Amino acid sequence: MERASLPKRSTVRNQRPAPKGTKKRKKKKGGFLRFSIRLFWSLVLIGGAAAAWLFLTVSGNHFRYLVADTLITTQHRYLAKYIIGQDELNRRVTEYNKRFEAMGVEKDTHQIKLPVPTASAEAGKETEKPQPLVEIEEVSGKGYHGYVMTVHDPKKIRLGVPAKRGKGEKVSSMVKRYGAIAGVNGGGFADPNWKGNGFKPIGIVISQGKLYYNGLGKNATTQVVGIDRDGKMIAGNYSLKELDRMGVQEAVTFQPRIIVNGKGLIKNAAEGWGIAPRTAMGQREDGAILFVIIDGRQPTYSVGANLYDVQQIMLKHGAVIAANLDGGSSTVLVKDNEIVNKPSSEYGERYLPTSFLVFEHPEQADIPNIWAGLNPKDIDPSKK
Repeated sequence: MERASLPKRSTVRNQRPAPKGTKKRKKKKGGFLRFSIRLFWSLVLIGGAAAAWLFLTVSGNHFRYLVADTLITTQHRYLAKYIIGQDELNRRVTEYNKRFEAMGVEKDTHQIKLPVPTASAEAGKETEKPQPLVEIEEVSGKGYHGYVMTVHDPKKIRLGVPAKRGKGEKVSSMVKRYGAIAGVNGGGFADPNWKGNGFKPIGIVISQGKLYYNGLGKNATTQVVGIDRDGKMIAGNYSLKELDRMGVQEAVTFQPRIIVNGKGLIKNAAEGWGIAPRTAMGQREDGAILFVIIDGRQPTYSVGANLYDVQQIMLKHGAVIAANLDGGSSTVLVKDNEIVNKPSSEYGERYLPTSFLVFEHPEQADIPNIWAGLNPKDIDPSKK
């Protein structure tokens, strides 16, 4: 019987046990690699499914255009081209401008019936508690939170303007300086790169029946939002001659008009021009002015609203006419020298050229024309 041969020493020497942990490290590396590969392909599949939904389905296209419309209302408008393309972005903006112009054409025939002051109650009988001039209520809906301010006497409203030339003024500052009860932001302004000084309005400014600012020329028409001498709200496309003949007392340029003769002009949310902070003005048949202020761009509080949402809020509150005002980071509501809403700008209130202010005694308000003698072409909207 042969004896089993022993392995050579060199062979024994080469069969040393692996250092502790080597197999575990190899297993970990292999496991991590497999996990990374799986994660990569999962993301690819999810991305592909998302792209297919966005571009190949009706709901996806609606969402894509909603995001694009929302970006169009911000300082990052250019980003919309990465969602719908530059040509479609240009077409979209042009389409909205045409639609907004058309929404201001229909003749407004609404009439208001201001409450007649009642005589004192009979002697010995307790009189009713007088209605407050201003009332504010909170409103909320899907994705938005805001406020409706009702001003029961439309003749108590005046248009405020900045105190100094060359720079706009915060609404809270105007309220305090003029001694107003409340105020909201008014019309738009030239705002290069969203860093404007807030002093150069877009279009026109009328205060106390006088043309304070005209960036249009003599014969042009413009979309206005304002109030005439009788307290009737004016909104729509008008020439300066028409506004003068109508006795318009306070007005700014802005669009679109969203309600006329008691009917909403925006058919659905898809036509609502994206989601953003909003400010709008409307009027009921009894003459009361409604201001809707919607906060936005704050996901944990309020994302914002589209114009259809604002229109529906106005209709629910009895508006027979309503129009959009400047919104976005300009949106602000001030009452009793306190900011009621939450402006979306990280820097707080913006400096603006105009505001709608409410007074107990508007005849005492001294609002000089800060643009008197200035040529609109010479005003630098970016100079601080």
